[in-house]
Amino acid sequence: MSRRSPLPVSKHDARRIWLRAQRLDSREPFGGGAEATPAAVRHLGYVQIDTINVIERSHHHILWTRIPSYRLEHLAQAQSVDRSVFEYWTHALSFVPAEDYRFFLPAMRRYRLKPANWFEKVTKADLAKVMKLVRDGGALSIREIDDDVLVEKDHAWASRKPSKRALQLAFYTGALTISARTGMLKTYELTDRHFGWAERPKPATERQVADYMLDRALKAQGIVSLDSVCHLVPSRKTAIRERIEARVRRGALRAVAVEDAGRVEHWAAPEALEALAPPDEEPVHLLSPFDPLIIQRKRLAAFFGYEHRFEAYVPSDKRVLGYFALPVLVGDRVVAAFDLKTDRRNGRLLMQKATWLEEPSAELKRRVDAELGRFERFQLQP
Repeated sequence: MSRRSPLPVSKHDARRIWLRAQRLDSREPFGGGAEATPAAVRHLGYVQIDTINVIERSHHHILWTRIPSYRLEHLAQAQSVDRSVFEYWTHALSFVPAEDYRFFLPAMRRYRLKPANWFEKVTKADLAKVMKLVRDGGALSIREIDDDVLVEKDHAWASRKPSKRALQLAFYTGALTISARTGMLKTYELTDRHFGWAERPKPATERQVADYMLDRALKAQGIVSLDSVCHLVPSRKTAIRERIEARVRRGALRAVAVEDAGRVEHWAAPEALEALAPPDEEPVHLLSPFDPLIIQRKRLAAFFGYEHRFEAYVPSDKRVLGYFALPVLVGDRVVAAFDLKTDRRNGRLLMQKATWLEEPSAELKRRVDAELGRFERFQLQP
């Protein structure tokens, strides 16, 4: 590692660099229309999928935050028609740019050689059955398999149909891909047939995967640490550090010392550290708890001084912010957390609990109320 002293960066500047990288410092960074969705996924690197739907699910919410004109069918088009995004595991199940498929082939190979414990009950017969059904009959969902001998669940997230776990294993090995999604119901198709490949992309090497993860983080985070690059994938830290050190030596990365970050090391590309022009406005965003800005809780606290609590699985009497609280970002400040719920039957958005982190002025309340109205209209898309 270079002995050059880390460049001091204030928390204020660190926040602005991260917000710029996340494209949360302007209203319409990816434009509008269906083409904005794959552009947003390409820039962010991934968009996390989650099951909770007291409001619109997180993958749609994350995209809407950066694409004001976003509609749910835009993601369906990207996945099923244009095939510009696909689903796979990053730190969680996510939408990923299709052009990045080769970087996931090594993980798929590892699943083929040594499936995770979750799949140990999948028999060769179960796997052969679902592969034949898809190969001969085309894309299908678990609901279309009605001849399984039902078994008792061994996990809350499991299914009584053995075919469901077989479909999941075929997905993780890359034999099948998710060609469509309706809510949380997935439709599986042969991967090569879905993408129309004559032959698959060439698998990335482990070094190329490490470079890919580092590049993805630098683009979407601006300033990175080992933890932020390897979020929930700590086994990658040694390889990522090697790639960081190589870039520091040739001047492609600069070590930075983020204010109050303690001993946590950070790095940034020199161009990311260039002076940022003052923003024309302070956009208001209601963020998903699974938004890339929020999901890394320690980083969020270090940069913003805000500790978000995800309390959906916390007993109700111990909740502070609420079941599914959304941080409210104004400019570079998290000013509140709102626990919201969509009343779809009556066509309205319900405020379960509002927690203000600073005393709101009349103007701040007006701007936040306007964003709540826009968010309500998003929830009630036909």
